[in-house]
Amino acid sequence: MTSPARSAASGDHRPARWVRTRLRTAPWAALLTAGLAFALVFLAAVFPRVLDRGADAALRDFLHDRGPLETSLLSTAAPRPDRGESAADLESVAGELLARTGAGFSVAPSGPVFGAEGVRLRALTTAGLDRPDGVSPPTLNLLYLHGFAEHSTLVAGAWPSGGATAGDPIPIAVALDAAEKIKIRLGDVLGDDSVPSRQVRVTGFYTVTDPADPFWADLPCTGRACLVRSLDDPNTRHWHTAAVVGGDDLGALAVWGHHVRDFWRLPVDIDGLRADRLAGVRRDVAAFMTGPTATGLVAATGRTDLATTSRLPGHLERAVVRQAAVAPLALVGPAAVAGVAGVVLALATALTMQRRGAELRLLRARGASGAGVLARLSGESAVAVLPAAVAATALALWLRPTPRWTAAVTAALVVTLLALLAVPVRAALPPARDLGGALRRGRYIAELAVLVLTVAAVTGVRRRSAAPPDAGPDLLLVAAPLLIALTAALLLARLLPHLSGILARAAARGRGTVGFLGLARAARDTDGRPRPSVLPLLALVLAVTTAGFGASVLEGVDSARQRAARLIVGADAYVTAPAGATLPPGFVQAAAALPGVSAATGVRLESEAFLLEGVPGARAGVDPGATQVTLVVAEPQAYARIARVVGAGVFDPAALAGAPAASGPAGPAAGAPTVPALFSADLARRLGPGGHRLRLPSGGEVLTVHAGTVDATPALPGATRPFVVLPTPAAAVLPELARITDWFAVGPVDEPALARLVHELPPSALADPDAPPPGSTASTAVVGNDPDALRNGYLTRTSAAVTADLARDPLQHAAGRLFLHAVLAAGALTLLAVLLTLLRAAPDRAALLARLRTMGLRSRQGLALVLAETLPQTLAAAAGGALAALAAVVLLGPAVDLSTLVGAPVPTGLRSAAGPLALPAVVFAVLVSLAVVAEALTGGRRRLATHLRLGDRP
Repeated sequence: MTSPARSAASGDHRPARWVRTRLRTAPWAALLTAGLAFALVFLAAVFPRVLDRGADAALRDFLHDRGPLETSLLSTAAPRPDRGESAADLESVAGELLARTGAGFSVAPSGPVFGAEGVRLRALTTAGLDRPDGVSPPTLNLLYLHGFAEHSTLVAGAWPSGGATAGDPIPIAVALDAAEKIKIRLGDVLGDDSVPSRQVRVTGFYTVTDPADPFWADLPCTGRACLVRSLDDPNTRHWHTAAVVGGDDLGALAVWGHHVRDFWRLPVDIDGLRADRLAGVRRDVAAFMTGPTATGLVAATGRTDLATTSRLPGHLERAVVRQAAVAPLALVGPAAVAGVAGVVLALATALTMQRRGAELRLLRARGASGAGVLARLSGESAVAVLPAAVAATALALWLRPTPRWTAAVTAALVVTLLALLAVPVRAALPPARDLGGALRRGRYIAELAVLVLTVAAVTGVRRRSAAPPDAGPDLLLVAAPLLIALTAALLLARLLPHLSGILARAAARGRGTVGFLGLARAARDTDGRPRPSVLPLLALVLAVTTAGFGASVLEGVDSARQRAARLIVGADAYVTAPAGATLPPGFVQAAAALPGVSAATGVRLESEAFLLEGVPGARAGVDPGATQVTLVVAEPQAYARIARVVGAGVFDPAALAGAPAASGPAGPAAGAPTVPALFSADLARRLGPGGHRLRLPSGGEVLTVHAGTVDATPALPGATRPFVVLPTPAAAVLPELARITDWFAVGPVDEPALARLVHELPPSALADPDAPPPGSTASTAVVGNDPDALRNGYLTRTSAAVTADLARDPLQHAAGRLFLHAVLAAGALTLLAVLLTLLRAAPDRAALLARLRTMGLRSRQGLALVLAETLPQTLAAAAGGALAALAAVVLLGPAVDLSTLVGAPVPTGLRSAAGPLALPAVVFAVLVSLAVVAEALTGGRRRLATHLRLGDRP
């Protein structure tokens, strides 16, 4: 080549710059390169941002669902005797507590909640106050709350202030709701009439501004009156409320409440927590409770008994476990996208080298050095790649804002370098034909290495199961499905030539030549070698395997969640009466007639029954000791079907069939009827064969005979105490066994109809119609409860409601959305890989079709030839991907723990199903086939003369 300096010295025209000339010569190639770089860099930058945002959102939603009490730090201490009790001292301690937050965590914007309260409750014996059952008087405790007036509204009277003199009643403010229910009037003096210092005077009524405000989280009876059961007699109830005093009357709290407890509740700012900093937050919270921070607070405040407690560390630890459990599913999708993106980049590089191979060989033949070619191609790539990479990175950072940007920018830089140097580095390497045997040996070594890594990964996952939560994402479990897919692609590339050859020989026996020619070409790569290219196979197999494995996990989560919901409820629908009460007559029959009920039974549950080991006189020498058991009385046929549907305690109803029979002639119980019974497994191991007396709290007894053993029973999900199951005919022996306390049903029960039926039940005597419904937080709400039914005194639960509550976890949704996006991205990149493969083979195929058309090949036959050449590889790759996904489920399934994704403990393991495995394969095969047909139709419209010119490569 002529140097620029020699040309300038000789006065010749200065040659045009290389990059500008190349861009003008092939502008579309530069635009396609820029577009490909933009897409790959955007995916590389956006996936870490999506992972970060999903992890942060899941953490915050999880902690928000726990409620403010569960995520707060509660510090308590007794007043200092040397200073007395004052509002200023409480505020000073609050300032010291706040000063030591902010490193790993901070206090919520609502601020701390602190004050003082009397420890003892006192009864209000004043005449005229309401007593719900006419027995127990209302109770009252006093407290001081800093900032109380800012969260409530005074509706009558005045706030307590000024302080009470010795012997005078303590001025208080009472909630208007409590005053109306207990019948307290403004100005009333309440308490012990004989001791004036133990009296209070009502100076004002107030209402709570916002009952959902976290300020009231641990003060449920401060803004209203609570109906509680009396300790002396659980069957009676009384009103209870809390009243507030002014800041000048803190000393009076000890007179009324005997002892005073100062408290400071610091609600942690959940919205400021980040998933990647949980370790630091846990250390700071631990230091606040028992570490150096706690020691410093004792010294700074002078409160030697200052102690801080919180449930937050346990929730943070659970959040770490949840993140570790979900990480494999969250990462396997992006990892597959990275693999398919690498395939696309390699195919794009191969297509560029094929297009420019002659040009580069000419440059090298004319004396261009490898470094010179590398530098020129790098500059050419930089013009197209760098602006696109910068734009893609900026767009990803803008679309998915998170505080963390290192991972996204690093991934974008790596992909940018790969896109920038792929073509230059490949051009600097020797041609593949020059490597010869070395390339083949390298391929054998690489394939053997992949096989060894796959076996090692699968073996490691199966041996040690999941990685410990603190070890970070389980990368081995993430890599194992991808290695299985890679091994399947390599194996398929080895088998396809033989399969295509068999099909081609079969097609050769037919009359036409199109099928034979297409199948023969299918067994060769674009350079005519007798093996297909591994890269498009790898892209399709990787996408299908990842989609199939992930779909199997998601389908397993859905089915396991439904099974877990049934186990939690004990059926598909469940209604229970309050403690000590029974379901009204006729309810069981009316509920069984509801739409959707396939099997239902009323059940008698008794937790205070005792089983006496042995019938007196029947077995000499046996100690007749008593074992407390839970008694379940149910109709055998319906209860057996419920157990079979739920999957807990399956038994043969024939074991409990038949009327009670008379016992043998032995001892004082001789001749008494015996009832067949199912014993829990632990109880059956302790007891021997023969009859046993079952005694109820009323003193009634029934003789039982062991008819079978079950390890669980639907009416007692998660029972730890021994239980006994009796059939309903046992009521003929002991009539009190006919009292129905619970109702169970399976089938698609009409929930609105069931709710209406329960609401029509007469209110229980123990119900509180004014009680608020359960809160929305998981710490207070019972999953699947009907709040209206609770206020009516009855509890209703359905498996559908429990399933919906379990599926509400944002961590599950974030992982599912990320996986879906990854599958879509992998699918799009797979289509791009197929199109690049078609474009790479397009010149050779078009020339062949042109020559065949000169010999009479019709357009329809040309399309058939293209399909015969490409579809076998596509269908084989889709089928291979489905089989690889099945292999991943079978090999890795025993190590997959779905409990976190389900939201409840479930057995470890993953089941294979045809639907999740076949659907991705069919979808990808159809999409790729449509892309092949579209390319064949557009490519077939080219003119014959274009491909029949002299010098074209056949």
